[in-house]
Amino acid sequence: MRAEIDKRAMAALSSGHAATDFAGGALPALLPFFAERFDLSYTLAGLLMLASAFSSSVVQPFFGIWSDRRGGIWLLPTGVAIAGIGIALAADAPSYWLVVIFVLVSGVGVAAYHPEGSKFAAYTSGRKRASGMSLFSIGGNLGYALGAAAATPLVLWLGLRGGLLLAVPGLIVAGALFVLARYLAQFVPERDAARSLAGRDRPGALALLLGVIALRSTGWFGLVTFVPLWAVSQGHSKAYGNQLLTFMLLAGVAGTLAAGPLADRIGRRPVLIGSMAATGPFTLVFVAVGGVAGAVALGLVGACVIGTFGVTMVMSQEYLPQRIGLASGLSIGMSIGLGGIAAVGLGALADIIDLRTSLYVCAAVPLAAVALAAFLPGSRTPTRLAPELVSP
Repeated sequence: MRAEIDKRAMAALSSGHAATDFAGGALPALLPFFAERFDLSYTLAGLLMLASAFSSSVVQPFFGIWSDRRGGIWLLPTGVAIAGIGIALAADAPSYWLVVIFVLVSGVGVAAYHPEGSKFAAYTSGRKRASGMSLFSIGGNLGYALGAAAATPLVLWLGLRGGLLLAVPGLIVAGALFVLARYLAQFVPERDAARSLAGRDRPGALALLLGVIALRSTGWFGLVTFVPLWAVSQGHSKAYGNQLLTFMLLAGVAGTLAAGPLADRIGRRPVLIGSMAATGPFTLVFVAVGGVAGAVALGLVGACVIGTFGVTMVMSQEYLPQRIGLASGLSIGMSIGLGGIAAVGLGALADIIDLRTSLYVCAAVPLAAVALAAFLPGSRTPTRLAPELVSP
C-alpha cells in the first residue's frame, strides 16, 4: 500500500475536477445574459439551473454503477470535454430551448466525471484518503469560482459568441487526461484481489450518511442562493452581497485543506460532527449580528461545510467498499440534487413568510445533521482501496 498521495496523479485528477466544475460555475454568470437575450422570466432562468442540477446529479449513480461493473477510465477525459463543450454551445445557442438542451448535455459531462474521478482519487491517495480527497475537492471548488469569474468578462468583451471559448479549459485538460490515462490505470487494483480485500458493504450506514449530506446541502444551498439577497435586503449593495458569497466560497478552500488531514489524524466522524455542530451557531451570528462579526462567521460556515465535502466522500466509499463508484455518485449527486430542490423550497418559504425565516432554517438543519451523524458507525481503515503501483 502506498503511504503517500501520488502527486502527479492527484494533480491530473484535481485539474479534471476543476475543468469540469468550471463549466458549472460559468452557468450562473451567463444567466443575466440569457435573460436579456431571450427576455426570460425568473422561472425560466431558474429552469436552466434546475436542468444543470438534474442532469449532473440524477445521472451520477448510473455512471458510478457502470464504473464499478466495467471500469470507465475513459469517462475522465470524456466527461471533462462534454462538460466544457456543452456550456460553450449553450452560450451561443440561438434559442432558449437549445440552451436548455446544451445545459443538460454539459450536466451529463459533469455526472460522468465525478464518480470515476472520485474513485481514482481514492486509488491514488494511499493511506491518506481524506487528505487526498480534500485535494481532489479543492480542484472543484476553484474551478467553480473560476468559471463564474471568467464567463462575465468574456461575454462582455466578445458577446455571447465569445462564450464558445469556455470550452477551451475543458478541452485542454481532457487532452492531458487522455495522455495520462495509461499512467492512471496503473493504480486500479486487480478486480479479484480488490474484492477479496474489501470489507463488506454497509448500505444502512451509507443511507444514514446520505441523510446527513441531504441536511447539510439544505442549509448550504440556501446560503449560496440567498446570502446576496439578504445583504441587499439589509441595505447593502449587490456588489457587497457577491463579495460575501465569494468570501464564503474561498474560505471553504481553506477549510478543505484543514479538514482532510485532520480527518486522517483523528477520524472522519469527529470532524464531520464537529463541523456541522459549529455551522448552525455561525449561521445565526451571520443573520442576527451581521457586520464584520457576521461576515467572519459566514466565512467560518464556508470553511466548515465545504471542508467536509471530501470527508463525506471518503466515508461513503468506506461504507460501500465493493462499489465505490456508486458510492461516489450517490454522495455527490445527493449534494447537488437535493441542494437544488432545497433552494426552491427555502425560496417559497421566504415568499410566504420572510427571508430571515429561511435563513434561520439554514441555521437549524445542520443541528439535525449532527443528531443523525451521531448514529454513523466508525470508518474502517481502507487498505483495500490503495493498490500497489505497477511499474511503468
